[in-house]
Amino acid sequence: MLDRRLITNFDWTLIGLVLLISAIGVLNIYSASASYKVIGAPYALKQCYWILTGLVLIVIVCSVDYHLLEDVAYWFYGVVLALLVVVLVAGKTSMGATRWLHLGFINIQPSEPMKIVIIMAFARFFAGFPVLRKLTIRDILYPLLLLGGPALLIMKQPDLGTAILVILVASSMMLYVGVRWTALVSVFLTALPVFYLGWQRYLRDYQKARILNFLDPERDPLGSGYHIIQSEIAVGSGGLSGKGFLHGTQTQLRFLPEQHTDFAFSVFSEEWGFIGCLVMLCLYFFLILWGLQIAGRCNDRFGSLMAVGVTAMLFWHMVINVGMVIGLFPVVGVPLPFFSYGGTSMVTSMVGVGILLNVSMRRFMF
Repeated sequence: MLDRRLITNFDWTLIGLVLLISAIGVLNIYSASASYKVIGAPYALKQCYWILTGLVLIVIVCSVDYHLLEDVAYWFYGVVLALLVVVLVAGKTSMGATRWLHLGFINIQPSEPMKIVIIMAFARFFAGFPVLRKLTIRDILYPLLLLGGPALLIMKQPDLGTAILVILVASSMMLYVGVRWTALVSVFLTALPVFYLGWQRYLRDYQKARILNFLDPERDPLGSGYHIIQSEIAVGSGGLSGKGFLHGTQTQLRFLPEQHTDFAFSVFSEEWGFIGCLVMLCLYFFLILWGLQIAGRCNDRFGSLMAVGVTAMLFWHMVINVGMVIGLFPVVGVPLPFFSYGGTSMVTSMVGVGILLNVSMRRFMF
């Protein structure tokens, strides 16, 4: 039997925010894909299916006490890490990247659940640390090893965007715990040769081109710089109030690449303008603040770290995607949570929301 206190203390504000953003996202996907010739169900309808699947997963995640995740965190980490290794050996290759694992009836992308699993593993590790003690370089060696394995495997696929997200989420959790400045300096100095090695050996030519085009989009306007240029035109042409629903020229004439996925926010910017973008960013800002509030009100260290990790995951997704479409960051293929089309991204984000709801509902139970 489900404890009545859990139902009484259900966080309707959080789920309401998520559903509101998701509903706006469905309308935006409908507009972005209106000019497509799609065989089968339209993208907007498929997105609705993924939202319903995500809601079912939220119910499942909420029905299990999140404290049990502390006991199985390292087991989950080991399983997903093994799947990442299997992907490199026997994964499905598409468009030059090997990111998917074919299991007969379904294809899975292990790098997506790793975002949640790394949060669980880091929360498990840091849960026993004193609240006021700041981490030394010795304290963070083991977490850095936990992070290094999946980050390198994901980058090897190659999937630079997801690798960056996993690193940023884990780093945010360490900063929340507290790190001495000497340790930060040591990590920074150690990271410099690692970045150089990654540039020379791990990044593909198209990924290097994306970074160089971020610095100078005009160097290849019809090739690798095309994405950024067309996205900036769409965002800028929206003006103050936008061109209106289904009336974005960059969108309907299909100048925008990946306009229903990675560049969905560009479509929204063109159709709803600065005012619409401001409203949407305020919704995301409120969602992030609500997640941090859940972390602050939690009664135990593990739950607080889990809430911070999930909030950081949503925050960095939002920051990188919006920065990417307006030219502040290189194009790395990071979707906007609950807004861009994509089943894997939606499921991962919904599981994260389920964890936040779980922590929020059970704060009154102790």
